[in-house]
Order: sequence, then C-alpha cells, then structure tokens
Amino acid sequence: MIKTEIIEKLYRMQDEGYAKMQRKIIPTVPADSIIGVRLPELRAFAKELYKTGRAEVRKGFLTDLPHRYLDENMLHAIFISLEKDFDVSLGDIEAFLPYTDNWAVCDTLLPAAFARSPERILPNIENWLASERTYTVRFAVSMLMRLFLDERFKTEYADMVAAVRSDEYYVNMMSAWYFATALAKQYDAIIPYVEQGRLTEQVHSRTIQKAVESYRISPERKEYLKTLRTGGRKR
Repeated sequence: MIKTEIIEKLYRMQDEGYAKMQRKIIPTVPADSIIGVRLPELRAFAKELYKTGRAEVRKGFLTDLPHRYLDENMLHAIFISLEKDFDVSLGDIEAFLPYTDNWAVCDTLLPAAFARSPERILPNIENWLASERTYTVRFAVSMLMRLFLDERFKTEYADMVAAVRSDEYYVNMMSAWYFATALAKQYDAIIPYVEQGRLTEQVHSRTIQKAVESYRISPERKEYLKTLRTGGRKR
C-alpha cells in the first residue's frame, strides 16, 4: 500500500515541462519512466516520509525493488541519504546500488552518515571501484570527491581514481569531475597527474575542459592547463 500511495503522491506533484527536460538530459532511462517531480519537492517529500513513516517506508518501499519510475528511485536515494546510523546507511546503499541505473539517481546519493565517518567507507569505496556496474563505480568516485578532497585528502585517493579504466561515458565524466575539483582544491598535488599523462585520454581532456570552465581556478592556471590539452596522455 505504501508504494501505491507514494506513486500517487508523485503523480500529484508532476510537472510535465520538467519531465520533458529530464527525458533529454537522462537519456539512459525509458521516457515513460519519468513522472517529472522537481528535486525540491522530492526532498521535501522524502523528509516528510522520514519523519512520519520511516518504518513503513522501509518495509513497503525500500525493499520493493526494482522501482518502475525514475522519480521513485530519486525519492529512494534522497530518503536513504537522510539516514544517520552508519551501519543502516551502508546497508541501504549496498542494497540500492545494483538498481542505480542513471547519473541523476547516482549523484543524488549523499549519505549523511558517511559524511560523519568518512574513513569507515574507504574499504567499500575500493570494492565499488572494482565493480563492473557503471553507476557503482561512479558513486565510489563521487564519494572520494565529496568526502576526501579537503582536510582528508591524500594522493593515494587520487591514485585510486586515476587507476580506473572504463569505456563508460558516465564513469569517465565523474573521474574528470573529480580531477577538475581536485585541481581547484589541491592543485599542487594534482597537477602532476595532468602534466605526466597519468589519466586516460578521455579523462585527461575532460578534466582540462571542466577545470578551464571552473570559477574556482585562477586565470593563470587555466591558461597553463590549456597548454596541456595535447600533452602526454596514457592510451
């Protein structure tokens, strides 16, 4: 019953114009799986469910996988990201990652519990990076970008991302996003990865593109990065 009620509520929040836009930017999911609920409304709905019907949602929605609609998956991702208990959160993520099949849902996964104890997920990140599932790998790189590029940064984490070899567009784009963000936050430690051709050709070129477009990197550094566009790159 809870799943039916959730879907009915999602349809009540439907925005057809937004659905059309989503169908263009998330081409890897069936067009008829997109209801078209805007993210702020999904977030508000997830918080409401978390506060008033947490146990019921866990029993009747989280375990009923796979979901039919993108909006269900987005709601699922937001809901489990609210969980504060680390072990429960990790279990939620491990159960949901096999059903994460697009960049929008993947990038919505921001577990609050992980932010409180980042080091505890490092063994899991290593396992996720070795996965054959595109969005499991993308999620692992996103966690290294979001949780380990400031005071917890170590070059060994950048090495983990640089070692990823994939033909998947959505993996390579996340790796490039990681390195472009890393250039903004840890320039001296990261620039050798670009200078020495330690990234794949796709990640190398997209890293520079994203970095040049970033407002967090100085004009001088952007000009230097442009000179590295055709520099040594691993094939």
